[in-house]
Amino acid sequence: MSPVKSFVVRFVTLGAVCTALAVDVAGAPQAPPSQAAPPAPPPSVVGYTDTPRHPDGKWRVHDSTRPVTRVVAPGTASTPERAGQPPADAIVLIGDGADLSKWRMKSGGAPTWKMENGVLESGKEYLQTRDEFSDFQLHVEFATPKVVKGDGQGRGNSGVFLLGRFEVQVLDSFQSRTYPDGQAAAMYGQFPPLVNASRAPGEWQAYDIVFTAPRFTDGKLAKPAVVTVFHNGVVVHNATAYLGPTAHKLVGEYTPQSAKGPIELQDHGNPVHFRNIWIRPLSGYDQ
Repeated sequence: MSPVKSFVVRFVTLGAVCTALAVDVAGAPQAPPSQAAPPAPPPSVVGYTDTPRHPDGKWRVHDSTRPVTRVVAPGTASTPERAGQPPADAIVLIGDGADLSKWRMKSGGAPTWKMENGVLESGKEYLQTRDEFSDFQLHVEFATPKVVKGDGQGRGNSGVFLLGRFEVQVLDSFQSRTYPDGQAAAMYGQFPPLVNASRAPGEWQAYDIVFTAPRFTDGKLAKPAVVTVFHNGVVVHNATAYLGPTAHKLVGEYTPQSAKGPIELQDHGNPVHFRNIWIRPLSGYDQ
């Protein structure tokens, strides 16, 4: 046997011996360190029964008997090319395809706005949901016309009406001016947005709206409607109260009828497109 072959045989034999040494005295192979079982976690703390109560007296701090929060699978973000997915518990108002079963014209008839491949185009008359809501989270995506026509209030004008009464303005406000409380994302006729976060004409934009309906006691206003609005992910209204229902050239008056209503999309004569509209009715804590 040559010296080289002898060295190879001895090296292989040495490797076999090392492998044998990896067996414990009982004959069971030792698990590699990376496969070792992780240490058991410490016992979890599920709450307390001897802590102070909250000011309303209902729950203790870290109360062990408080209801477990329900689990909701979150959605995904949209891109310019594709609409995202809503949270698992959302009511989809505009999704893929051409389904407008959750909508009707404000006059009560079947929808006449065009809907194709998940994109809705505004038409004649207001479109509103068949269901009514009070407190909710609302997501709306829209695109004003890519070809700009007109100026001011004539550029891509529409609106999202909460409860059919409280408007968040839809408008092409990209490098375009109008009266501040009438530009894109304004609480129309009442408060302009904190900033102008508009994208260019034809690009998809998004409103994320958290709305609390007005409250009434014995027919009188106890709490006004309050809204928080994100425009393209930017806060433009921060828990701001509506002065009253939306109206042109004036401020409407609160009535008990304004405590609940549909979501409405406005017809203002411009072909505005909408997609990926969903809503999540909100309830109180521990429900």
